[in-house]
Amino acid sequence: MGIELSQLKDSEIKNLDLLAKQVVEGFITGMHKSPFHGFSVEFSEHKLYNKGESTRHIDWKLFAKTEKLYTKKYEEETNLRCHIIIDNSSSMHYPIKSTQQLNDLNKIGFSAVAAASLIEILKKQRDAVGLSIYSDTYEYYAPEKGSERHRKLLVSQLEQLLISKATSTTETYKYLHEIAEKIHRRSLIFVFTDMFQTNKDHEELFNALRHLKHNKHEVILFHTYDKQLEVNFNFDNTPKKFIDIETKQEINIYADTVKDNYKESIELFFKELKNKCLQYKISYVPVDINEGYSKILTSYLVSRNKF
Repeated sequence: MGIELSQLKDSEIKNLDLLAKQVVEGFITGMHKSPFHGFSVEFSEHKLYNKGESTRHIDWKLFAKTEKLYTKKYEEETNLRCHIIIDNSSSMHYPIKSTQQLNDLNKIGFSAVAAASLIEILKKQRDAVGLSIYSDTYEYYAPEKGSERHRKLLVSQLEQLLISKATSTTETYKYLHEIAEKIHRRSLIFVFTDMFQTNKDHEELFNALRHLKHNKHEVILFHTYDKQLEVNFNFDNTPKKFIDIETKQEINIYADTVKDNYKESIELFFKELKNKCLQYKISYVPVDINEGYSKILTSYLVSRNKF
């Protein structure tokens, strides 16, 4: 749904790298005051001491600060491989924005900033990261690497998403299958998508998600949407023309005449998606783009801890 998309002007987000650093630093500061303190980035190179272990690697300086026993972890224990997948289809360019601003992003803009923030925190953890972007084609692929040069290339690619135009329909299921075949070594996989597609039933989509779990990958689905418009259908009750961004189909309606049925259908789809993720052991994280990035970064730290 939405109006026809005109080409985006230059994004007002001039330096995505710097912005990601600010997001992560704010997140870390917030975590110091939260119940998630144990997952704080500063403890990424430590693990809780277990009785019976050698005391040789206990960090006594950290004990003086926290009054908890932590042992230092060797680098090979801390590094893992991560891959970020971003859906750049037309529906991800909703709501329409003439410019992307930090406090006024559409779904693709939010995903780009969130992904850049993940890459920044992955750098702090010294984890290798790769990136895939798809729309009506497989637009971009980079394998998992940990170098600073590689990280800058990925952030530069994400900056392009902030000024990209909507394309046509996408076959999400097709590209998820293709990406799954490219990631060979066990990885932590993040997927940013609204899960909308027009030409296949939901089961095809769910099967593609399940394919991402092969090779014992840990998968986190960031289900990205605008809650006010796409879930609650909060439009004033004046006659409007709704245009499907992907199919270009049009319908003239009063919002209130379809609101109840629409909400019932969308909530049913969300419930089905959540249940399928539970069935396939995929972490399902609903992401309202009007909220901040804490849920995304916390999901990474919790999953990393489990991984």
